[in-house]
Amino acid sequence: MEIVSTVPDPAMFRSGREFAAWLGLTPRNRSSGGKDKLGRISKRGDRYIRHLLYVGGNAIRFAKARAAAGEAWIQGLQERRPPKVVIIALANKMARIAWALMMRGETFRSPAHTAA
Repeated sequence: MEIVSTVPDPAMFRSGREFAAWLGLTPRNRSSGGKDKLGRISKRGDRYIRHLLYVGGNAIRFAKARAAAGEAWIQGLQERRPPKVVIIALANKMARIAWALMMRGETFRSPAHTAA
């Protein structure tokens, strides 16, 4: 609910990636000479929302690590990357989902609840 009240108009963003960048959840691009280098997250936007998404990403990371049927994407990322990078990736993904929900005017439905 905090995200909805803070974002003036979700239509001002062309995509979920642009929305995540507005929140400061995308890495800075420091590329030159044909070499791609991604740095730290930019930390732009609302600090409180970014913190909430970070805490949520951390909770998901631990929940999926304990679950036997966790998502393969998260498990693969945890094997390859440091914990904080995984948390930011999950926060970025949640921000994109939030943008899509705001654009459609829908509420989140967990995949477990849709099976009937």
